[in-house]
Parts: sequence; C-alpha cells; structure tokens
Amino acid sequence: MAGVSFRQQVLVAREGAIVASVNRLLAEKGFEAMTVEEVAADVGIAKGSLYKHFVSKEALAAAAMVRVLDRALAFLETESQHSAATPVEHLKSCVRWMLQMQSAGEMPWLPAQNSTLRAALLQDRAYIDRVMAVSDRLGAWIVAAQSTGAINPALPAEAVLYTMYARACDPVPGFLRAGGKFNDEQIVDILLALCFDGLLARSPAADQTSISLLAS
Repeated sequence: MAGVSFRQQVLVAREGAIVASVNRLLAEKGFEAMTVEEVAADVGIAKGSLYKHFVSKEALAAAAMVRVLDRALAFLETESQHSAATPVEHLKSCVRWMLQMQSAGEMPWLPAQNSTLRAALLQDRAYIDRVMAVSDRLGAWIVAAQSTGAINPALPAEAVLYTMYARACDPVPGFLRAGGKFNDEQIVDILLALCFDGLLARSPAADQTSISLLAS
C-alpha cells in the first residue's frame, strides 16, 4: 500500500477482519441471532473500536453483503468468458456457485422482513450498485434464455431472477444435509434440478437418468 500510513493499513486490515467475522457469523447464525458484542469478541477488539468502523449491526450486514456481491461479480466476470456456454448454462453455473457458497458457510443469512435492515441496505450505495450490476448480468442471461425457450417465456423475468437469488438462502440444503442421505455435490444437483426443471415429471427415461446420477 504505497503512500498509505501504517495506521491506515492497520485500520483497513481490522475492517477486513470484522467483515470476514460478520460474514461467517451471519452464515452460521443469521442476522437476528448475531450480536455486535459477539463480532467484537470474535475479532478481538472492544465494542467501541468496532463502532469506529461500522455504526450499527445493520451496517455490518451491509458490509458483509458487499463482500459477497464483489465475489459474485468476480464469478460472473469469469463465467462470461465461457463464450461457448448458452445463457441457461450460465445461469445454472451461477446458481451452482450460490449453493456451493452456502454449503461452505460463506453466504450471509439476512431476514426477508426487517424494516431497519432493509432501510440500511437501500441507503448503502456500494450495496445497491453491486446488486444492480449482478441483476443486470443475470437478467440479460434470463431474457436470452427465455427467447430460446430454455426458460419459460411466460414467466416474468424478475420472478426468475428472484427465484435464483432465493437459492442463496434456501433452507432445503440444510434439511437434506441433516438427513445424511446425500453429500453436498448431490444436494447441489438436486436443488439445480428443482430450480430449473421444477417438480413436473418428464419422460421416464430422463427421470431415470436423473435418479441414476443422484444415486451414483
């Protein structure tokens, strides 16, 4: 960090440690159960020192989401280089990445209904900019996939987008993992099939192929 003072380097490193801790705790416990005191203790700093970096629990959550969205944008950039992939293949890769992040305990869990948190996220420019960038990239692939019939064109594109986002906080993988019958890779394959193929039965041969793959 040329031109940056040692004190500034320490502050940046501490902020990074705080965000990493928040991300892990949100993935493990969720927003409601996580406390600011717990984050401070996990990083090894006083609560007052933490507030010098982030003014509230909601600000901590926003910073964790910005970190995840940065990783998502990096993944999308890499995925877009696969020029031979079809739009729906790009989308499946993205959902797979989300589910793998969740399985690895790296996806924050935020409540869908929390007015204070929602207000804080909507006021966070960094968060909004990244959400828009991710949504634009995914939205373009969704529209392209619908134009070829790979995704039902009768469905609103935004509903498809929100359904994909929901996979990042889907409780089904946890239930399946607790049952002990499937490993993480199989669980990801099951959720991908549910997300893109739904519950509607296909031809017996196709269904048998899917069953064989999951059992292998």
